[in-house]
Amino acid sequence: MAVVRHLKQLLSDGTLTKLAPGLYSYPKETAFGKAPPEDGKLVETFLKDRRFLLASPNAYNTLGVGTTQLYDKTVVYNHKRHGNFSLGGRTFDFRVRPSFPRTLSEEFLLVDLVNNLDRLAESKKEVLARVRERVPTYNVRSLRRAAHEYGNVRTRKFFREALSTESHAD
Repeated sequence: MAVVRHLKQLLSDGTLTKLAPGLYSYPKETAFGKAPPEDGKLVETFLKDRRFLLASPNAYNTLGVGTTQLYDKTVVYNHKRHGNFSLGGRTFDFRVRPSFPRTLSEEFLLVDLVNNLDRLAESKKEVLARVRERVPTYNVRSLRRAAHEYGNVRTRKFFREALSTESHAD
C-alpha cells in the first residue's frame, strides 16, 4: 500500500502526471511550463515495443492531391494494439498491420491515403482522380513496391491499373 500512497503523493505535488491507466510521466520543466512527453516515447512505453510507425492524415495534404482537412489524431501502425486511446490528453488511433515501413515516405503516404480513402472528408472520386494524375511524378519502382507491401486489395488494384496505364503512356 505504500506504493499507492507514494504514487498519489507524487501526482498531487506535480512530480508525476498521469497519462493513462498505469502510464505516468515525469515531465520536464521548461520556460513555458511542463513539457508533454514526446509522442514516440509515449507510444513506445504504452506498447512496450519499438516497432511502430507514427503517421498523421494531415500529411496527406502535402501530396498535392486535393486533401485539405486537418485531423486531431495520430495514427500508430503497430503489431499489438488496435483502437483509439487517449494518452496524455492526445488521441492516438492504433491500427494493427502486418507490415509498415520504419519511416514515412511519399510513396507510403500515397498508398496509405488510398487505403484510408473511406476515412477522409474529401470527395473520394476527386481524390482518386488527382492521385492517378500524380502517379507519373513518383518513382515507379518505389510506388509499385509500396502498393504491393502496404496496400489493401483495392489499393493494390488501383495502383496496378494506374501504373500500367502510365507505362503504356510512355
